[in-house]
Amino acid sequence: QVQLVESGGGLVQAGGSLRLSCAASGRTFSNYAVAWFRQAPGKEREFVATISRSGGTTYYTDSVKGRFTISRDNAKNTVYLQMNSLNVGDTAVYYCAARFGLTAQEAGAYAYWGQGTQVTVSS
Repeated sequence: QVQLVESGGGLVQAGGSLRLSCAASGRTFSNYAVAWFRQAPGKEREFVATISRSGGTTYYTDSVKGRFTISRDNAKNTVYLQMNSLNVGDTAVYYCAARFGLTAQEAGAYAYWGQGTQVTVSS
């Protein structure tokens, strides 16, 4: 079992920045790929970014490329999502998720999920 806890969400003006954190406990964190997903009201959960076990490989959805950066510190069992140049379309609940082994972009591939953190971007 892996337990995940997100933090760092909040209210920010368009153009601003936030850094989300995903703290993990339980199994050996470095064995797990981690991803961020988000879900806006009335919409399906969508993939945002993912990072490999070592942190050497990352993938992003097109809408956040160049604005968001995913990183991890395995010594601290934490994954981060630095979000810059936020816009209203980024408003959502952000979830981190973990899976044993390789990265994936499908929510169904992830066995472990956090409770989510709200990000609200005002215009």
